[in-house]
Amino acid sequence: MTLSSLLNDENFISPIIISLKVAVSATILSFVLALLLHYLLSRKYFKGKTILEAIIMMPMVLPPTVVGFLLLILFGKQSVMGRFIDLLFHQPIIFTIYAAITASTLVALPLMYQSIKIGIEQIPENLYHVAQLDGASKFRMFTHITLPLSRAALLTGTLLAFARAIGEFGATLIFAGNIPGVTETMPTAIYVAIENNDLHLAYAWVFIMIVMSFFMMIATQRLRK
Repeated sequence: MTLSSLLNDENFISPIIISLKVAVSATILSFVLALLLHYLLSRKYFKGKTILEAIIMMPMVLPPTVVGFLLLILFGKQSVMGRFIDLLFHQPIIFTIYAAITASTLVALPLMYQSIKIGIEQIPENLYHVAQLDGASKFRMFTHITLPLSRAALLTGTLLAFARAIGEFGATLIFAGNIPGVTETMPTAIYVAIENNDLHLAYAWVFIMIVMSFFMMIATQRLRK
């Protein structure tokens, strides 16, 4: 199978496009959620803060199949959340691209949250005190102090979250399924290709993911330096 025939093969291109859509969406959502969660949790200590942070980090250590199962329970047709979504959008979220995005966001969030937390907490507190004395608003401090000084950590978190999202398999397979042209990402497509002994497609997708992961890790290492 030639490169030209692969690029013209919808069965080959579709999982790549879906993977990129899911990974980009999950990275943006995890970035926003991580920033919001860090802002809420860093303001002051309260009972249950440690437990809440542990819950945020749990998808990083839980088997992806467990995460997918929990999402099925949470967003299933018999759940309160599932019924609300069905009522609002007239269709369930399960086995849609939104399910794939949700699963990828959940597993990418811990990496993003941890990177943001480390980056922001390394900023000296006296910079904020000086800015307050000069009359700077919280938004101005965020845009002129927090973002610039934690830029490397934010970019690192973004790269790691994207890499985690684009490689997500277990939670996506259980919660979103493997529907060609709808929820079939590269990891799930590789699994099916191996099962069908279609090694040419499997090799091609594996090569793409290896190259992407390699360059993202190189970029991450450079940012850390």
